[in-house]
Amino acid sequence: MTAVGVIRGTTTDRRAVIPLLRRLRSAEGRADPLPVWAEILPVWAEMRALGDVVPAPWGGYFVTGFDACSQVLRGRNWLAPDFAWQERHPDTARWQDPSTREMTRTLSRLNAPEHTVQRRALGNLFDRGTLDALRPLIASHVTRLLDRLDARLRADGEADFVSTVSDRLPIRTVGQWLGIPAAHHPRILDFTHRQVHAQELLPTKSELAVSAQATREMRAYFTALLAHRRAHPGDDVLTDWTRYWDARYPTDRAAADRTLYDLTMFITIASLETTATLLSNAVWFLTQDPARADRLRRHPEDLDDAIEETLRHDPPIHLNSRVAATDTVLAGVPVARDTTVHVLYGAANHDPRRNDDPHVFDISRRGGHLTFGGGAHYCLGSGLARLEARLLLTELLERFPTLRPAARPTYANRMVFRRVTSLRVTT
Repeated sequence: MTAVGVIRGTTTDRRAVIPLLRRLRSAEGRADPLPVWAEILPVWAEMRALGDVVPAPWGGYFVTGFDACSQVLRGRNWLAPDFAWQERHPDTARWQDPSTREMTRTLSRLNAPEHTVQRRALGNLFDRGTLDALRPLIASHVTRLLDRLDARLRADGEADFVSTVSDRLPIRTVGQWLGIPAAHHPRILDFTHRQVHAQELLPTKSELAVSAQATREMRAYFTALLAHRRAHPGDDVLTDWTRYWDARYPTDRAAADRTLYDLTMFITIASLETTATLLSNAVWFLTQDPARADRLRRHPEDLDDAIEETLRHDPPIHLNSRVAATDTVLAGVPVARDTTVHVLYGAANHDPRRNDDPHVFDISRRGGHLTFGGGAHYCLGSGLARLEARLLLTELLERFPTLRPAARPTYANRMVFRRVTSLRVTT
């Protein structure tokens, strides 16, 4: 294979990246991992200065350049870290953790042929027809949530956009689509926020314990939901999925139930935090500068570009991992079979070789990003997330012309899934 791009400042010292990782986990890094270049050299830029492929302290590599990250995400020579890889990995305690194993059965960690079978069964999950059917439902949710925001602002002068709107729109959307009762939404959000620790890069024992408890709650909930739907079939997505997998495994009900659980659980929780973070980020970036919001009111045709720039500038997922299927070379660096590489979406999206002045939030950029991944594991819900953002921002900009942040957003202490925990707004 040929090298990708031009390597700058390549280092073989695995300790060189440690200070940067600490900054990403610091309060400063979580508040703004991409500060103005004139003030502080961004963490992602410092990562890239070490090379397109940077040795990780624990083995493996971080991939920072846009082209190199794209090659990993789209290439057939790179696999998800599935059960087969975990069995060959020396860190058996981590991979035997129940919450980690639960997520390893989901689409994000499957490789062919299992991944191919499940993706083909789902088809184009959110195709144009499905999104058109969901549009009026999402629009009605948006209106009711913004009514709630308006009431909070009138009563208190401020409101938390995350708890009032961002966290609620995705669960209402996917919940109604799957026929999940609204009364169950807070419970699903709660165990989703806690379960995600298992998907972090280096979770602590205490974080894994929290995740394990959330996993038990999650399994109990979705198992009961699917059992109830099997007993009371209807004209809905879960009933259709049940019929499909029962027909595929006519003599193995356990296999059908296991696949149904994995798909339903994953598609539900995968659509929550990531979309909520997109919505919160968009409001933060667009309302902190009144000129941006005013421009979009005058030129609503630019709204999709603003959403793409939000996805590029601060991706809801900052890191994803892949494994080399064979001995290979990535950006001039030899990578042995079974070696893990960590794709850094933020660093890739801010690669100046792909996007000029990447530190600038520019809704007219029309640049490129890798936020939804690539190849076989490209995000199933990308179209739905974009639709939710478009409908929310359209009505928000019209109804709240003076909306602005009352404080900087706060973030969860994570490196992989970037969750905005609070965004205070006022008018």
